[in-house]
Amino acid sequence: MPISDRNLQQCADAVMRLRAEYFYAQKEYDKISFRITNDFEVDYAKWMQGNRVVVKDYKTNWYKARQPSNTYQDFRNYLEFVFTYAGNLSLSKQLHPQNLKNLAIGDVFILGGSPGHAVIVVDLARNKNGQKVFMLAQSYMPAQETQILRNPSDAFISPWYRAESQSKLHTPEWTFKIDELITW
Repeated sequence: MPISDRNLQQCADAVMRLRAEYFYAQKEYDKISFRITNDFEVDYAKWMQGNRVVVKDYKTNWYKARQPSNTYQDFRNYLEFVFTYAGNLSLSKQLHPQNLKNLAIGDVFILGGSPGHAVIVVDLARNKNGQKVFMLAQSYMPAQETQILRNPSDAFISPWYRAESQSKLHTPEWTFKIDELITW
């Protein structure tokens, strides 16, 4: 997926983009919605109606700016706005805690804050004994294309990670506590 030259689409942005791109492709526009750092909800369905958001002095409001439209460029403009005003902190507040035993594709390991980081579960498999493995993807700083992560703790199954009980998840650039798993 191409990224802009504005140093956007860092880690949390990549998580939001993968989710948004999926629902855009499915034409489920009402499921594309993200909160920006001040907790203001920015819905793509409202954006499609020609509304835009103004942020001034910690106040955020919608205003009518254009005719309704749903081109892919409008969608990308929406994402650029979200990436400008949202990040690890807002995403960590928007999502809900998830138990590792209920791990699902689309779940996120995240540490909200500055610095913070986010990686997304992009695949999941289970063997005949019920043991799960999962694959992670991330972007990073400066903005870069989304990439699959290798598993630095287990080269034998890399890029897969085991979903067994553990207290920490070690990725190439970050270590997460297992309780930093969240879901939509």
